[in-house]
Amino acid sequence: MGPKRYTDLREGLPGLATDLLATRLRELQDAGVIDRREVPRPTPATVYELTERGLAIKAAILELSHWGRPLLQESSGEHLPGSALLLGLKVAFRPQAAGDRRETYDLEVEGLRVAIRVHDGRVDIAPGSAGDDASATIITDRQGFIELALGQAAERVHVEGDSDALARLQEMFSLA
Repeated sequence: MGPKRYTDLREGLPGLATDLLATRLRELQDAGVIDRREVPRPTPATVYELTERGLAIKAAILELSHWGRPLLQESSGEHLPGSALLLGLKVAFRPQAAGDRRETYDLEVEGLRVAIRVHDGRVDIAPGSAGDDASATIITDRQGFIELALGQAAERVHVEGDSDALARLQEMFSLA
């Protein structure tokens, strides 16, 4: 999900002691998996981001996610971290259902927005909005997102734009 401030990482890892997080970040930096850098004004901050070496594990993480998908259990009701949303969408993407479709969506789950671009049987998912390119903006909460992924009709979902976009999105992204 791009560079993260220390506070963002802490929020995404509830229950992890701050000293343990700081230690792990130093170890990952020493191993060349992440870099630490300063972001200039208007919002100066120190951020951590994956290096080329860190990004190289992406395929393995996706494969582990596909392997573990059948083991998913009921939602614990906890906050959905942004990384889980991005990874969940990548795992749920069904290229055969997408075919040669070219479509862009904005998905917002509990205030976290991602841009989903489907093209040529592939998907690109990035934090933020797709802007004017989006066929539709789909807004829901965590439970509504889970229901959508399981192929259920979700009353918690609001669609702005193309009203048929939700059905197409559900067809291409399914954990059912």
